[in-house]
Amino acid sequence: MSAWESIAVYPGSFDPITLGHMDIAKRAALIFPRVIVAVSEAKHKPCVFSLGERLYFVQEALSGIPNIEVSSFGGLLTDFVKRVGAKAIIRGLRAVSDFEYEFKMAWMNRRLSPETETIFLIPSEEFAYLSSSLVKEIAAMGGDVSSMVPEVVAKKLRKPSV
Repeated sequence: MSAWESIAVYPGSFDPITLGHMDIAKRAALIFPRVIVAVSEAKHKPCVFSLGERLYFVQEALSGIPNIEVSSFGGLLTDFVKRVGAKAIIRGLRAVSDFEYEFKMAWMNRRLSPETETIFLIPSEEFAYLSSSLVKEIAAMGGDVSSMVPEVVAKKLRKPSV
């Protein structure tokens, strides 16, 4: 079975999920019969939202796509990929600045799991500038992020506690 005929994993911290993340997930769902959007515990970096909140946001945002499921993982991505029987890792590339980091990660994942392919997808042009970090920064300063994130996230970010 080729990577294209199997499960793909789209990992990330999704703190929070943006319309750009959703665009990549939807594109992956058009290519692969089953896509697992894997929300990382992200213990290596501070997150604004808890793992439970991030899982909820991703589930709500992608609930209308039948071949996408949402899960969480901790530890090595390659261990999770093997555990779920996936053959492909989906990564989004927004700009040249993403390229070097993503290639290093892809090479390391290949070393850890040679049977797993990394597939790079680019978002629609309208989402190429979008990042969770920028969304959080804009929201923290009182800016409107409703055109950048799903409504469930925008609603949470409008609350003064975030």
